[in-house]
Amino acid sequence: MIHQTGPLDGQPAGKAGQGEFLARLAEICGPGNVLTGEDATGYGRDWRGQYPSQPLAVVRPASTDQVSAVLQLASASNIPVIPQGGNTGLVGGTQAEGGLVVSLARMNRIRSVDAKGRSAAVDAGVIVENLNTALAEYELRFPLMFGAQASAMIGGALSTNAGGANVLAHGMSRALCLGLEVVLPDGQVLDDMVDLRKNNTGFDLKQLFIGAEGTLGIITGAVLALTELPAAHAVALIATENFDAGLVVLNRLRRDFGNLVEAFEVMPRSYFDQMRRCDGPHASPLSGDPEVTILVELASSSPANCSLSADGSVPLVERLTYTLGACIEDGLMSDAVIAQTDQQRKDMWRLRELAPELSLDVRPVVAADVSVPLNAIGAFVSSPETILAAFDPDALIWMVGHLGDGNLHVVVSPSLKTAENMAHIRALIDAETVRCNGSFSAEHGIGVQKLATMAAHRNPLALDLMRRIKQAFDPLGIMNPGKVLPALQADGNHAVPRQDKPTDMTSSKGDKPKP
Repeated sequence: MIHQTGPLDGQPAGKAGQGEFLARLAEICGPGNVLTGEDATGYGRDWRGQYPSQPLAVVRPASTDQVSAVLQLASASNIPVIPQGGNTGLVGGTQAEGGLVVSLARMNRIRSVDAKGRSAAVDAGVIVENLNTALAEYELRFPLMFGAQASAMIGGALSTNAGGANVLAHGMSRALCLGLEVVLPDGQVLDDMVDLRKNNTGFDLKQLFIGAEGTLGIITGAVLALTELPAAHAVALIATENFDAGLVVLNRLRRDFGNLVEAFEVMPRSYFDQMRRCDGPHASPLSGDPEVTILVELASSSPANCSLSADGSVPLVERLTYTLGACIEDGLMSDAVIAQTDQQRKDMWRLRELAPELSLDVRPVVAADVSVPLNAIGAFVSSPETILAAFDPDALIWMVGHLGDGNLHVVVSPSLKTAENMAHIRALIDAETVRCNGSFSAEHGIGVQKLATMAAHRNPLALDLMRRIKQAFDPLGIMNPGKVLPALQADGNHAVPRQDKPTDMTSSKGDKPKP
């Protein structure tokens, strides 16, 4: 249902000056929850520091009604609104020059947990890791796993359709959302907080807001699908000759274990080369220097897999040991190391979670977030290096990613860090991705980083339909302007903005997001 809170008293904010606008924000949310100047600066700075901005102000509402009142005021004043969760994005999706940042941090209430139905209703400002800590009491979890989960919030995860390591078993954020509460640009509230697995009552409106990066409205609440908390994990590092061999191993694992295969993370040799360049103290326990290292994780709550055997072993670990041994005998892989303790599991994951730290000393970087069909991934992986060998032979390049769903993070530190050079490198990688029938944005979103690629490669009709949806929901264009959709030129063609401009490298506060 859609409802709207009452109109604001007094003169329309659109006729008031900036001072009155800020004063009325303070009336809505309290003076201590309206930040300006230096107090607002941190909210305009992304983690890598490549898309800094200075917001007009930051407002921190504590309820859906307050968000509604804020958007009514912003709409009447024609002030751009930039929703913000944990600010862990990597594509400039919360760049807020001169706009009003609406921080959802105070909206952090877990509204209810339905243990029988395996669902939870939460505020958008609930941090993913905090939600899972609370759900552990019920032996449940929200199965979205990515490196920024200690600071990323549910609203931001849904707004960007976040992925992560568990997509293989549980899908993207989109698949884990049953219902939404959204405040529209004019302050109306769409209450669609349904707790249903089946609901064919017309258009599935929530899916328009998931992945829209705050350009259609502000997500303030969600009903999330939960799964059982695993009672046991089986984790291993394996070595294969190439990506295609790794996919054969994945299919063997899925045949033997089904959806118990939760993660299949790939770290090619280039990734470990960059780790060594960074003097990382984390060495792989695999012998030699494998061409491809893959982290495998299985998870189960079944007593048959999790109850300790008479010798103290975990059946799930033993089953994985047997299957990987058979893969070695069949020549599909050359080596495997299986975690025997929780600390060994954490150490293996730490190798993968180092990914964003490897770029800190060489910022700014071109960080491409692509996905390609699994049958093309073997051919794709060598193409960025081949392309860059001609254009920038001194560039540093490495990859890491989620092999099971075809999502790779290609990171390039160019030898010449000009805006033009970096934009050209991104264009080369994205063009090759599209040539392989892939996507130039797998899980990080568009933000401002990929506007040029949207203009160059997205189907014109698809862009036109998105623009019509944007116009229908946000006719004033105040919601997160300049994100997702490239601007139109006077001739009707899409403008191609300059991207990847090197800027201030100071990072914002908060935990480090990990692709």
